[in-house]
Amino acid sequence: MRKYVPKDNVQGKAYYTDRYHVVPSTPREDVSSDEVFVKHLEILSSKVEVNRAEIQLGSMIVEINHEDNFKALEILKNECGYAQLTEMSAVDYLAKDGNFEVFYQMLNLKDVKRMRLVMRIEQGVAVESVVPLYKSANFAEREMFDMFGIVSNNHPYMRRILMPDDWEGYPLLKTYPLQGDEFASWYEVDRIFGKDAREAIGPENRDPARVDRHDTKRFSRVGYEVEFGADISQGETKTAIEYSKTFLVDYQEADGVKPAEDRK
Repeated sequence: MRKYVPKDNVQGKAYYTDRYHVVPSTPREDVSSDEVFVKHLEILSSKVEVNRAEIQLGSMIVEINHEDNFKALEILKNECGYAQLTEMSAVDYLAKDGNFEVFYQMLNLKDVKRMRLVMRIEQGVAVESVVPLYKSANFAEREMFDMFGIVSNNHPYMRRILMPDDWEGYPLLKTYPLQGDEFASWYEVDRIFGKDAREAIGPENRDPARVDRHDTKRFSRVGYEVEFGADISQGETKTAIEYSKTFLVDYQEADGVKPAEDRK
């Protein structure tokens, strides 16, 4: 059995280093370049405070204060046509900016538009549940609590959804160790056999779960493909992604509808 090294308090200190792969920022456009987004932003900003707004990859991003999340989503749903909440979660910026970013990804089927409503909150601050507006937020808010520790007030069933109820820590925080901490190392042993069996069984070995971004035998990234087992510790070369330009089925022709260039 390998020598055990205690991992007490590894979640106590937030850290952020450049060893993580940082995706380059995509170009941002002014909202005035899209008439539909301009209209939606005017409706929203007339009733809640908007801190910033921009267009990124064809989607409008609007930042508001966290106290206005329910009111803002209610306006977007009832007055702007964003009938679907396709995704919501949070991003840990505690070490970098001292807060979380909570986001709501919205879809407007009528105008064929997407937008992301974002807000910054400090650790320990709760947000208002939006389950009364979108049923899809039920599990999403529970997962946000389970993974980040962010509570949604007035949620119908605010408890963990993936981890055991007695689990310590929040796995998607950047302070959470990939190899597990003291509690995680002994959790299953204590639960199944009891703490008296620790010496006989030993802690969990979580080393195989470690992810190394330079490992090209088990992992690869789209747009940075290399040969199997290649050494990329000195950097990778970006490769262009080729997309098919052919149609498998032309549904307009199949339905007897002529293409636009033939309807003259």
